[in-house]
Amino acid sequence: MLQSRRWADLLHRVIRLAGDEGGSASLEFVTVGLLLLVPIVYLVLALSALESASFGVEGGVRQAARVFVQSETEGAAESAARTAIQVTLADYGLDARDAKVAISCRPNPADCLTRRGYVTVTVSTTVPLPLMPAVLQLHLHLPAGIPVQSVATEQVSRFWGSK
Repeated sequence: MLQSRRWADLLHRVIRLAGDEGGSASLEFVTVGLLLLVPIVYLVLALSALESASFGVEGGVRQAARVFVQSETEGAAESAARTAIQVTLADYGLDARDAKVAISCRPNPADCLTRRGYVTVTVSTTVPLPLMPAVLQLHLHLPAGIPVQSVATEQVSRFWGSK
């Protein structure tokens, strides 16, 4: 009988200690807070990098189309457009060597500076994900970044070449 009474007392003590939750709320808050904070901070960093790159690509392509239609010759126009893209992407921290640039013209693809013609500039690049190590890209075949593309079209002035 004495043995069963000891077990009953021990069981009551364990139940009392298990029911005592004093001080565990702060520990739970810190644990859950850290588990939620780390992904949220990474998401903010990734979205900030993506938004910055989007602004850079869009601004570069728009400026490139503008300087293209205002140039005197097609060679100077293409050079000015590529320079505008390089400068704008550099301002936003992107490497212009990774960007793909395409320039197309209509209605006459052979002569981009035709009066009232349209020049379309397309720039696409890949935004690297923040804190993404190269090991994950090589071994797990995870994407290295997020592709971003922008297109701008400008019309050549109807007064072009009439200076």
